[in-house]
Amino acid sequence: MVIKVFLASSSGSTAIKKKQQDVVGFLEALKIDYAPLDIASNEDNRMWMRENVPGEKKPTNGIPLPPQIFNEEMYCGDYDTFFEAKEDNTVYEFLGLTPPPGSKEAQQAEKAQKLHNGSGTEEDLDDDTTKKDLVEAEQNGDAHTEEDSGEKAETDAQEENAEEKEPAEEDEESRKVAEEEEQEEGEEDRAEDDLVSEEEEEQASEED
Repeated sequence: MVIKVFLASSSGSTAIKKKQQDVVGFLEALKIDYAPLDIASNEDNRMWMRENVPGEKKPTNGIPLPPQIFNEEMYCGDYDTFFEAKEDNTVYEFLGLTPPPGSKEAQQAEKAQKLHNGSGTEEDLDDDTTKKDLVEAEQNGDAHTEEDSGEKAETDAQEENAEEKEPAEEDEESRKVAEEEEQEEGEEDRAEDDLVSEEEEEQASEED
């Protein structure tokens, strides 16, 4: 592919000369091969340029002014669009060329390609996976906590039941002891009554 730059070597306009020098100088600085085509000395070049510049790019009088830039038959733009591409570091894209590795435009294109291909999606996926793992871990932790709480509650209930049974057993033993003491007291009382009765009988016998 050959970059064609249509120029006017004998232009009397200082502004046109400056624009032409700006375009040519920038292409040479980037070491981009181009073919300068003079429209002042070559009528064919002038006619071809006028015919191939798109209508919306032509001025009101219908005659486009140099410099005009083409990539083979493809129209790239005039000086204004070239200047915008230079400011945006997109000159290679403007010319329809692949930017060389390491250039600013190549780096920008690489970043844009990564975003377009969704390389950031993998990072997002990793983040989502990590978040999911954390959520599951938290849920598992809550589940273990609930289980531990349930086991602890069950153990506490068993201990309370055991404590309740112990007083009940103690009460039963106390009751048995009390009954035995009552029985013993009753027997002692009966024995005392029997002794009293025997003494009374003996006294009655002596009196007789």
